[in-house]
Amino acid sequence: MLEETKVKTLDKVVVRFSGDSGDGMQLVGNIFTNVSAGIGNEVSTFPDYPAEIRAPQGSLGGVSGFQVSVGKCVHTPGDQCDVLVAMNAAALKQNARYVKHGGVIIIDIDSFKEADLKKALYTTSDPIKELGITAQVLEVPITTMTKAALESSGLDNKSILKCRNFFALGLVCWLFDRPMESVLRFLKNKFAKKPAIYEANAKVLQAGHDYGHNIHAGVSTYRIESESARPGVYTDINGNTATAWGLIMASEKSGRPLFLGSYPITPATDILHELAKRKDLGVKAVQMEDEIAGVCSAIGASFAGNLAVTSTSGPGLALKSEGIGLAVIAELPLVVIDVQRGGPSTGLPTKTEQTDLLQALYGRNGESPVCVVAPASPTDCFTMAFEAARIAMEHMTPVILLSDAFIGNGSSAWRIPEADEYPEIKPPYLPQERIDAGGWRPYERRQDNKVRYWAIPGTEGAAHRLGGLEKDYNTGAISTDPLNHEKMVYTRSEKIARIAHDIPALELLGDADADILLTGWGGTYGHLRTAVVELQQQGKKVAFTHFRYINPLPANTAELLGRFKKVVVAELNTGQFADYLQGKFPNVKIERINKVQGQPFLVKEITDGLLQIMNQD
Repeated sequence: MLEETKVKTLDKVVVRFSGDSGDGMQLVGNIFTNVSAGIGNEVSTFPDYPAEIRAPQGSLGGVSGFQVSVGKCVHTPGDQCDVLVAMNAAALKQNARYVKHGGVIIIDIDSFKEADLKKALYTTSDPIKELGITAQVLEVPITTMTKAALESSGLDNKSILKCRNFFALGLVCWLFDRPMESVLRFLKNKFAKKPAIYEANAKVLQAGHDYGHNIHAGVSTYRIESESARPGVYTDINGNTATAWGLIMASEKSGRPLFLGSYPITPATDILHELAKRKDLGVKAVQMEDEIAGVCSAIGASFAGNLAVTSTSGPGLALKSEGIGLAVIAELPLVVIDVQRGGPSTGLPTKTEQTDLLQALYGRNGESPVCVVAPASPTDCFTMAFEAARIAMEHMTPVILLSDAFIGNGSSAWRIPEADEYPEIKPPYLPQERIDAGGWRPYERRQDNKVRYWAIPGTEGAAHRLGGLEKDYNTGAISTDPLNHEKMVYTRSEKIARIAHDIPALELLGDADADILLTGWGGTYGHLRTAVVELQQQGKKVAFTHFRYINPLPANTAELLGRFKKVVVAELNTGQFADYLQGKFPNVKIERINKVQGQPFLVKEITDGLLQIMNQD
C-alpha cells in the first residue's frame, strides 16, 4: 500500500535548485518563481552563480544554485530551504548545509556513482551519512526516467540529458501544487522557435509531475498561503530589468530621450541587454569599446539634451571616475549605475557585496560631490532608477545608483505601475525670457537650490561651451582666480546638500521606544526587516530604519538617529556606511554588524549580532 502523503501548510517555503552550471538550474528556478508569482505568492530569489566560467563537470567549483522563497510576508530568499534539489553529488555536498531539519532533499541517484563521489571529494561511499543529513531524502533516478520519457523522441543523448532539469521541476511542482498549465506556457514562450525542444521538455516535465503523484513520494508536500494583493498586473522581475524599466519611465516623464553608453561587465550587463531591446520606445543603447568611452559618450549625450546613463560594476566605476568628475564640474545630469560585486580588482565577479560605497562618495580627484542613492530590493530598483534620473535632471548633477549583484540578479513579484503613479520630471530648462533679456551665461543658477539652467543645444540664443577647467561664477569663462574657485567648490557642494529637501524623510519601523535602532542601506533591506520582525516575536524591542538616499542623507537623519542609545549598522563590507554616519554624527553611538564573504546576510546573522549587542548592557 502506498504511503499517505503528508501535507504541510506554511506561510512561506524555500526551494533551492542546485547542479552543474550546464544543468539549467537558473532556468527552472526562474520558471518556478514566475509561476508562483502568477498565482499570488510573494517571491524573493537568490541566483548563486559560480565564479568559474565552466568548471569541470561534477566538481565542487562548478555548482550553480538558485534559491527562491514563495508565500506571504516574503522579504528574503530564506536562510535555509525546505526543499533542496541536488542534481549531482557535488551539488549535494555544497548545499546540504542549507536544508532545514526535517526538510526534503531530492537527488538524482543516477549521478551518485563512485566516479561522481570521487569528483566531489567524498571520502566514503555513503554521502548521506558522511554529510550527517537528517532531512528526508528522496532518491529519484532522474536521468534514467528522462531517457525513458524521451526514448522515441529522436533526440541525441546530449540533448536528452539537457532535459533532466524539467523532470526535477515537474516533481517540485507536484510537491507544491503549482499549476502545470502555467509552467507549460512559460516553456512554450522560452522555446517558441524550437518546437521539438519544447515538446521534449514538456514531456519530461509531465513525467516528473506524474512520478511524484504516482508514488506519493513518501515525503511531505506543501500548501503555501498567499495574501490578498492589490489589484493589478503582476510579474516576476529582477533588479537589473527593473532598473532598465525605471529609466524608461523617467524618459517618458521627462520628455528627454534615453541614452545608455555602456561596456559589458558582470553583473550589470543585463541592463544594457534590456535597454537594447527598446528601440521601439526611442531608447539608444550603445555598447562602447571600454568603460571610459561609456561614460564619455553619456556625458556627450547629456550635453545634447538626453537622459544620459552609463552602467557598470566596481572596477568600471573606478575607470569612469575622471569622466564623472567632468560631469560634476560641467554640472550635467548623468546617471551612473554600479551593480556592486565582490572586490577589489576583478575580485568575485558573480558574488555580491556593498564595498563600493566610499568609492561612490569620494572616489574622484578634487572636491567632487555627487548624489548617491541605493535601491532596497529588486522591485525598488525601478523606483530608485526613476529617482536617480529625476534628481540628475532636476538638480543638474551626476547621480550614482548603487545596486548590487544580490538584488540585480534576484527577483520579486512586482505590480506593474500605472503611468500616473510617478510624477512628471521637470528639468530646469533655460527660460525663454532669460534668453530674450540677453547676456545669459551657462552657469547662471536658480537661487532656491543652486541648480544651473539646462540649455539644450540648438536652442536659438543659447549657444554655450562647457568643459573641465574651472569657470567664473558669473561669466562662465575659464578662471584660475583662487577665491572664485573656492566659491564654485562650495556652490557645487551646496547644490548637492539642498537635494535633501527634495527626497523623502526616513521612516521608522518597529518599536519607537526601543534603545537600539537597526539600520542599513541598499539591498540588505529584506534581511534586516525580517530580523527585526523575528526579534519582536521573541519579545525584544528594536527599531528599524533603512537608507535609500545616502548623499545627501534625508533631512531628518540627525533627529531620528539621536533618539536611540545605540545605532547598529549592518552592511556587507567592513563598515563603510557606519564610518560615514559616525563622521556626520559624532555624538551617535554606532555599533556594527559586518559580512564580507560575497554572500548576502542570513537573517540569523543579524539576529545573533543584535542579541549580542543587546546583552552587552
